[in-house]
Amino acid sequence: MNRRRSTLAVLAPPIIVFIVALIALELIVQLGNIAPYILPPPSGVAITLVRRHADLLASLFATAEAALIGFTASAIIGITIAMALAASIWIRRAFFPYTVFFQTVPIIAIAPLLVIWFDFGLTAVSASAFIASVFPVIANALAGFLSVDPNLRDLFRLYGAGRFSTLVKLTLPSALPQIITGLRVASGLAVIGAIVGEFVAGAITTGGGLGVTVMVAKKLGRTDVIFAAVLLASLLGLAMFGAVQHLGYLLLRRWHASEQ
Repeated sequence: MNRRRSTLAVLAPPIIVFIVALIALELIVQLGNIAPYILPPPSGVAITLVRRHADLLASLFATAEAALIGFTASAIIGITIAMALAASIWIRRAFFPYTVFFQTVPIIAIAPLLVIWFDFGLTAVSASAFIASVFPVIANALAGFLSVDPNLRDLFRLYGAGRFSTLVKLTLPSALPQIITGLRVASGLAVIGAIVGEFVAGAITTGGGLGVTVMVAKKLGRTDVIFAAVLLASLLGLAMFGAVQHLGYLLLRRWHASEQ
């Protein structure tokens, strides 16, 4: 019972705010006589979601596949890179500035290069999602690896623990809260990267994702379809964020204050 009340306390406020915002927007559009092609009412978007649910769900699944592939790659590669950077100050000084490239490069500018390298389709879109989401994983994981208590490191060294044992029993558990934080940020950026990649790399693929749906709807002047696609993209990002949040809760709830 207490757990149900806790869950309700977490979910109720944002749901109430969302419903109130929808009602307010509906009234603004209807009473203000705003043209649907400028700002469709929420009821119109809901009707579009129902009428075109098959096409929209197919687009959602295509974007979700690319985002998940890119996010998974960013998690594995990002943590591995952070471990390598944390191993030596000289490696960190030599290579960390280049990891900032993933944060500063405009995805829309290099998307044509991804098409040249990987051709149109899932691989290029997944690469775009990876590039957009890998830096937060590297930065947060590196901060976690470098924040391990020096006294605990000395203790492990005193008892003759090897590198692998120290990594598994000390470094990774100590860095886990920061790693989870990086994955939370990366989960949303992966969806953004996938949709931006679809603007270029998914434009001519069969059954393209939500980015392709937005492009086609823009050309047809279907603002309601654009809003429907944006809503689904937001829900996808929330779902991925929620999955990472739940993973963090399962891993940290017994010992870290952030999840207690």
